[in-house]
Amino acid sequence: MSGTPIGRRLPGALASLLIGLPVLLFIAVPIGAMLVRSLAVDHPMPLAELRQVTLEALDLLEPARREQAVARWSAAAKPRDRMEAVAAALELNGLDVPWDRKAPFDAQIAAAGTTLADLDAATRTAVEAAVPLAIVMLHKRIPLAFQVRDQLTAAAFDRLRSGQYRTYGLDHYLTVVREERMRNAAWNSLRLAAITTTVTTLAAFLLAFGINRGAVAGAQIARYGILIPLVSPPVVIATAAVLLFGRNGLVTKELLQDQLGLIDAGVSNLYGFSGVVLAQILSALPPAFIILDNVMSKQDGRLEEAAAIQGATFAQTFRRVTLPMAQPGLIRAATLVFILSMTDFGNPLVIGKDMPVLAGVLYDEMIGFSNTQLSSAVAVWLVVPAICVYVLLSRIGRRKRFETTEAGPSQIPVPGYVRATLSALAWSIIGFTAVIYATIVAGAFVKVWGQDFSFTPHHFTAVDAVPGFVSEYVGIEPVWISLRFALIAAPFGGVLAVAIAFLAERVRGLFNEVIAFLVLLPAILPGVVFGIGYIVAFNNPLGIKALSLNGTEAIVILNIMFGNVFVGVLAGRAMLRRLDSAVDEAAEALGASLLQRFAFVTLPMMRRAALLGTLYIFVDGMCTFSAITFLVGPDLDPASVAIFQTASVSYYGAACAMSVTILIIVFAVMGGLALINRHGPMSLRDRIESRQAVAA
Repeated sequence: MSGTPIGRRLPGALASLLIGLPVLLFIAVPIGAMLVRSLAVDHPMPLAELRQVTLEALDLLEPARREQAVARWSAAAKPRDRMEAVAAALELNGLDVPWDRKAPFDAQIAAAGTTLADLDAATRTAVEAAVPLAIVMLHKRIPLAFQVRDQLTAAAFDRLRSGQYRTYGLDHYLTVVREERMRNAAWNSLRLAAITTTVTTLAAFLLAFGINRGAVAGAQIARYGILIPLVSPPVVIATAAVLLFGRNGLVTKELLQDQLGLIDAGVSNLYGFSGVVLAQILSALPPAFIILDNVMSKQDGRLEEAAAIQGATFAQTFRRVTLPMAQPGLIRAATLVFILSMTDFGNPLVIGKDMPVLAGVLYDEMIGFSNTQLSSAVAVWLVVPAICVYVLLSRIGRRKRFETTEAGPSQIPVPGYVRATLSALAWSIIGFTAVIYATIVAGAFVKVWGQDFSFTPHHFTAVDAVPGFVSEYVGIEPVWISLRFALIAAPFGGVLAVAIAFLAERVRGLFNEVIAFLVLLPAILPGVVFGIGYIVAFNNPLGIKALSLNGTEAIVILNIMFGNVFVGVLAGRAMLRRLDSAVDEAAEALGASLLQRFAFVTLPMMRRAALLGTLYIFVDGMCTFSAITFLVGPDLDPASVAIFQTASVSYYGAACAMSVTILIIVFAVMGGLALINRHGPMSLRDRIESRQAVAA
């Protein structure tokens, strides 16, 4: 049987199903659920329908219990509740409500009594008879729903409790256009994204050009220095910027105000639009640089040399050859930065000075009101402008063809003034980054930044390191929560990534290609979209409360793992394409099963890809913020969320202590994996290569 075509295909089909179902469940389902929820619109039930639903629920109670409950609820009704019930009773009897429903409640209560007194006896009797039922249907549906919950379907229970019915449409999407607060937030987001994208893409391109052309002093060191922010939570830069340039900042208050008397730090500081732009540029520069570094490293330098032979100056060659050849990378980098800026709510909330942005509105709607419908629509809106930018930029030179031969960089020397400028740019950015992280380290060991710079180690261990201020976290306890998440997600994700790559390259088939495509979606979509999708998909799935994952460790771990598995898949597929499939075929010919071939042949040869996927998931698990902000439970805050919350309330010592601990752990793990993988260092370079694979 095992030799027949069906017998040979069966193990592969079963393996594909076993690996593919979790991918469908934890990637496709959340994204689809989020899109469906964004279209769901709830409307209040008409009074007649609400009365019918309430009566059906009351009929499920025993007659004596029903009469007792209605009488008790009616007797306990407050004057305002009774007034609203009278208005409903009038409408249920086909009468108009004669008083102004927007008037003060005292006036409405008095008007309700007067209206009842003015009715004829028969009508008044009918209206008063309907008032107790109206009180129940308006104000006591929830306790009634829970009393008869066991006798209702999940849908009927939700309908009775909410008093709403659901349709589907674009109402939530149109809210962004209709409401002034949404329009203001959208305008601020677009301004931020436009400025951040322009400056960041330009800087990243110049840095990538300089480093790949050897025009930056210490190019290899500079490459790593630019990428350091990748291994820390995104709000760390905002926190450090506040410590330097905030109201009590080391530069603004201690130097410019107290020492030099040049400014009033309470007025002239980082907070506001310019501060958010600075933080977003520093945060988005590393991923933009990775894309352009990848593109520039593959440019054929012979084209520039040919231009020089024809008499072109350096400026002409740069403008007409180098820049056009980098166009695909510029488009991808600009799109990525635009998305990162649009979906960033950490920096605007920490240093935005109450400046509304769409991502901040999404955060408020989720945290404050659990409004998944509007939040889902806003999340989609955050992606739409980036898609428009990508399409617009792609139309520029759309008839051009871009081919690379990786022949190596041009050997034409870069003019001295250009070398000096690019070196100054690169090392200024690296120097400022070093100052940022030095500030974080210093902030972890001083009592109150800007007020009391005395040494204390208690931010790492205590809830009351600052006299008179008690943190909600015990020292760096959230870091250990993040470490636990990362240690669980990383190894499983690394192995899963290699398995998906193996199935896509060695077993093949349409289903495996679909799975390989699905794992790339989290790389394309913003983390906040993926996070909201998990909330929607796994909150009481299929109406079964026992299957709910919200607020548990499991949902955070699954989000981290499936949100980052794409790196290992890309690395694994690239490696398998370079490996001779004859090795796998020989093992099969010797009788090895599919599982044995994977475990004893493919996996050892793909150790580097597995370690790369593991490392990436681990680092992201320690640093991720936007994707898991809405998933954590009340006592389950990971480090990135805790850093954001402590920084938001100006308890910077705790935020800095957790940031320093994360950096130590991440670099220690990188060093440990470097020892494991002796054929090549598992370092920050691996993270660079993984990002380049996604960029390509």
